[in-house]
Amino acid sequence: MSVSTRRGARSGHGRSFTALLVVTSGAFVGYVLLLPVVPLWAVRSGAGETGAGLTNGVFMLVTVLTQLMMPWLLRTRSPRWLLAVGTLLLGAGAPLFGLFTTLPGLLTVSGVRGVGFGLLTVTGSALVAELVPAHRRGRASGLYGLAVGLPHAVMLPVGVRLAELLGFVPLFWISAVVPALAATAATGLGRVTPSRDRPAEGGTPLRRGLLMPWLAMTPVSVAAGGLVAFLPLAVGSGEGSAGLLAFGAATVGFRWVAGHLGDRIGSSRLLLPAVSVAAVGLVSLALGSTGNGWLAVLGAFGVGAGFGGLQNAALVLMFERASAGAASTAWNIAYDAGNGIGSAGLGAVVAVGGYPTGFLVCAVLVAAGFPAALHVARRARQGVTHASPASRCGRNR
Repeated sequence: MSVSTRRGARSGHGRSFTALLVVTSGAFVGYVLLLPVVPLWAVRSGAGETGAGLTNGVFMLVTVLTQLMMPWLLRTRSPRWLLAVGTLLLGAGAPLFGLFTTLPGLLTVSGVRGVGFGLLTVTGSALVAELVPAHRRGRASGLYGLAVGLPHAVMLPVGVRLAELLGFVPLFWISAVVPALAATAATGLGRVTPSRDRPAEGGTPLRRGLLMPWLAMTPVSVAAGGLVAFLPLAVGSGEGSAGLLAFGAATVGFRWVAGHLGDRIGSSRLLLPAVSVAAVGLVSLALGSTGNGWLAVLGAFGVGAGFGGLQNAALVLMFERASAGAASTAWNIAYDAGNGIGSAGLGAVVAVGGYPTGFLVCAVLVAAGFPAALHVARRARQGVTHASPASRCGRNR
């Protein structure tokens, strides 16, 4: 391949990656705007608190079920098509909420949007691996994390405020138009062919390779889901809002930092520090929930820092061990199922033992991820890796 051809390929991949970031940002704006609003709409429609919880629960259940099908879909369908359809389904379902005031209708719409979200999330993170060389995947994953995380940090409070100012139905249409416009950027994705520098989907050794990063990340994802759901209730609305802001900012920022560090020193070295920071943050959160709200805010920042670092490190490690589809599916299930379980599970613990006990239980759960993180670090020190030779060469460039 000539120098000019290589430059052309890099330029094409750069444009495709930019298109991916545009689609992702717009889709997540539409998603996050409604994340706290749909439960409010359900309550005002007469579905009650149980129905409000079910709207997000059904959404996440259908998301995970869709994600389980993604390795097959990514082998048989164009990623560009999957990304666009997922974004359009996520947005197109939003105005339908305005047509339904009964729980079955609200749950049906939530399910349709869940299919779109499952398509979007797995395809998006898989494309990070397909569009970027191995030695730049950490930084690319960090940029992708910004495209996902900034809407969370900015739009969570904006959605509720817009619903109060404009009304629910106009907000539903805004949450449809933004993803629809973003979906047009999917036309900027070039033809994507599977990379040759990762193993193909396979048997037991591959599953073992994915398991350890998955086991390190999932407990922190569970704790994060519980934190987002219950922090304002645990410490009050003022410190709770500040804690959620600190958590969101730390998650986004440290995912980006972990991308740069991972490309320089190896993502395997980041798992243990990230798990440790998250565990310490949860202990601080438990102490803060006894009356010191600002200690809880500091704890939320620690959980966010650990969670952000783990997100990036685990994703890059999974890309080294599996095809983009399999790695992205495993990572997204760890994230989404973990968050859903955390919200429901922490609620059950809090009902019995209170918020300090609930956050301490989360800290113990996160500490259970230490052996998996230690295993990955030890194997890295011994020079054992699941990455292919081409991938290892790419990281050393």
